[in-house]
Amino acid sequence: MAVTQKDQVHPPPVARQRRVIIENNHGERLVGILHETGSKELVILCHGLQSTKERIPMVNLASALEKQGISAFRFDFAGNGESEGSFRYGNYRREADDLHSVIQHFLGENLSITAIVGHSKGGNVVVLYAAKYNNISAVVNISGRFDLIRGIEGRLGKDFLQRIKQDGYIDVKNKRGKFEYRVSEESLMDRLTTDTRAACLSIHENCRVLTVHGSMDKIVPVDDAYEFDKFIPNHKLCIVEGADHEYTSHQDELASIVLGFIKNDHFHQSGNSEDSSVPSRL
Repeated sequence: MAVTQKDQVHPPPVARQRRVIIENNHGERLVGILHETGSKELVILCHGLQSTKERIPMVNLASALEKQGISAFRFDFAGNGESEGSFRYGNYRREADDLHSVIQHFLGENLSITAIVGHSKGGNVVVLYAAKYNNISAVVNISGRFDLIRGIEGRLGKDFLQRIKQDGYIDVKNKRGKFEYRVSEESLMDRLTTDTRAACLSIHENCRVLTVHGSMDKIVPVDDAYEFDKFIPNHKLCIVEGADHEYTSHQDELASIVLGFIKNDHFHQSGNSEDSSVPSRL
């Protein structure tokens, strides 16, 4: 019996990964991996401090999106991983500009940016991006730091301001005493003058923002998540019980939460989403 075109079953497209190089505004080449599913929808993933596109949860989230037929792009900010440029300690606004270069590249290829997702410092970057550019409808802040003054002492020491004024820089070493990176006075001031509260208040109410945070995060306290919830106009908060900063034992839960939010973005208009004043706890 002949099989008609109507009877044929077409399997879902197989995703493929390819390297994409995008130049930022400073002439530096940013290197990323595009997970192509054939969809015109694209989610962009942003890593944290001293991290790369190859770290969990970047790879796991890209894989989870891929399985849902959504294309994903994970890339290294300038000075990190395979991308060109020098590593800088602060650099929040410049990384938001890197993200803008990436988004403009894919818009130029007629893709629709469904969401921007950032982990840790990347969470701050996507919030800053949404505050500056009103062209994204869904933002996911995973374990971002609201209070940028907090956390500096742990890395640089209690007298960091006096030392950096005196020497012009502070060298950060790991627990074994090995040099990791240099913090310049300029990069420290960049962090200290990045106003997270003002950025949150500047995000347009039509932009839906999800903050996910682990209750057992020892790098960025869960209190910071509640601060984001106070100031972002259209916000949902989700606390993952027992999760640490990297979601070591909670990768599946994290992927499920992020995917649910991104997929629901097509069905929720601003103001119609569930009450964000009460955080969901998983």
